[in-house]
Amino acid sequence: MDFSEKPVLTGDKTVLRPFTVEDADVMWEIVNDPEVVRFTFEPTTELSLDRLRSWYGVRTADPDRLDLAVTDRATGELVGEVVLYAWDPSARSCTFRTLLGPRGRGRGLGSEATRLVVGHAFEQVGLHRVELEVYADNPRARRVYEKAGFVVEGVRREAALRDGVWVDEVLMAVLDHEWRRTEATQGTGEPRLHTP
Repeated sequence: MDFSEKPVLTGDKTVLRPFTVEDADVMWEIVNDPEVVRFTFEPTTELSLDRLRSWYGVRTADPDRLDLAVTDRATGELVGEVVLYAWDPSARSCTFRTLLGPRGRGRGLGSEATRLVVGHAFEQVGLHRVELEVYADNPRARRVYEKAGFVVEGVRREAALRDGVWVDEVLMAVLDHEWRRTEATQGTGEPRLHTP
């Protein structure tokens, strides 16, 4: 299995759906938010609206990654993204990343979106492992990942120079059997899957 199917995942607070070219304008605002820039991009990253339009215009074509827009279920507003990438079929693993703009923070949308897409990776795609990297000075993201069952596997000490300060990168992962245990304890239920 791979990420050829681009599902719509529906939770209580969020709907995760495939991106469209039209999402680029809102994502342009989101990726320029100072907190998103601080915790997501390398300092040398150069983005433009045209580059984002072409990026989001082809996200639904890649079978080796899954990029989904995070939307507020109540309003339909696009608030961020979740991404599964660096798929390794032989190890049945991939890497996860997410980012949320200011209107998506502090309401549990990121926690639910993380659980929905990681659940999809294990339950529908059949992965064994999902990993991520998070800056050590981003405790909010770490809490979200820990609630979803991710555990710290190591620290890359002073791995990034951010605004003149050396920052550690924390390596985290969750395995399929750990995911099942976390879901059973939290009782969050199954995500409702819809195909576009």
